[in-house]
Amino acid sequence: MFPHATRCLRRPARIAPNTKLLSRVDIRKKSYLAPPFLLDDYIPRYQLLSPLQELKKRSEAYAHLSDCNLCPRLCSVNRFERRGTCLIGADVVVNTIAPHFGEEPCIQGHNGSGSVFFSGCNLRCVFCQNYDIAHQRNGFHLSPEELGEWYIKLQDLGGVHNINLVTPEHVVPQVVLSILHAKELGLKLPIVYNTSSFDSLASIELLDSLVDIYLPDFKVWDSSASRRLLKAENYANVAMDSIKAMHAQVGDLCFTSDGLAKKGVLLRHLVMPGYVEEGKHIVRWLAENVSKDLYVHVMEQYHPRAHVGKGRRTTSGRAKDIVNGVTESRGQSAEELTKPPVRYADINRPVSLEEVGSVRKVAEQAGLWRFVEAAEHGGFNM
Repeated sequence: MFPHATRCLRRPARIAPNTKLLSRVDIRKKSYLAPPFLLDDYIPRYQLLSPLQELKKRSEAYAHLSDCNLCPRLCSVNRFERRGTCLIGADVVVNTIAPHFGEEPCIQGHNGSGSVFFSGCNLRCVFCQNYDIAHQRNGFHLSPEELGEWYIKLQDLGGVHNINLVTPEHVVPQVVLSILHAKELGLKLPIVYNTSSFDSLASIELLDSLVDIYLPDFKVWDSSASRRLLKAENYANVAMDSIKAMHAQVGDLCFTSDGLAKKGVLLRHLVMPGYVEEGKHIVRWLAENVSKDLYVHVMEQYHPRAHVGKGRRTTSGRAKDIVNGVTESRGQSAEELTKPPVRYADINRPVSLEEVGSVRKVAEQAGLWRFVEAAEHGGFNM
């Protein structure tokens, strides 16, 4: 009845000479939703805790608040009475709670990620992209129980895909108590721990069986860079230990068939201008010591913030001597000499695409292959 269609169906396809055919392994490697990274369904880890395990978690959380050595700063303060480096006591200070659409596509989905932006931080990054939140106590105070009630509002009213705890390293005991309280109220969403990676092993252990997705940011590699830019000389060693502990708990990032991440580690690295070698060291270490199947986001969003580009106060004595003829100017005017120099001038610029690309290239050469890709259509990227 349809002779032309029949002839078309019988005609063998022609393959151009020298065409490289993809093996099943190659095809599978290009799919992030292929087994073993595809889940039929998922139950959040905190739902599987027994009453006895919950009681132990609560007890440990209160003990840490009474003598706070949970983060690497080791302040040893009783947070019911005073504050340490993070500036936060026994309650939490929250700047924003809302569905958020600025995360990776597999985290934010269509309905947004239920993000809780905590004020305060245990780092002092000079370039902090959330400086007004992390370096200051801007926000409203909540008890752990009140915080857990907000999770329910995000779930029931916001329709979000997960609870995303942003910069929570300094409030881990309160986070633990809030999750356990929210479980009693009916929380069923995965928990995302969105961290700078400056977490102690004790902190990660306390979070075990409560967090589903770890979202660490590995910032810099060299101790001199972390001392200058983060005000934490031991940052890289702490980050390496904590990231390995996170991966040991939840493994590589896994998804359900709708493209939403449910469990595992999604690691970020914000490429810094002039610090490309730091990024190269980091991605090589990740491939060799964590997993070549690690889901990685090589980020290009850096822009000068916080203290970067601010003027530095200086004395004008030499400029006055030049004006009075006491000393030579060496080709500089008095106006130039009295002008305050810019702080952190080496990172007072956006990162270039070439710098980002060079880190990504080394990551691929090291064996990493699962990368966050920007959606070509500007929307949700499955």
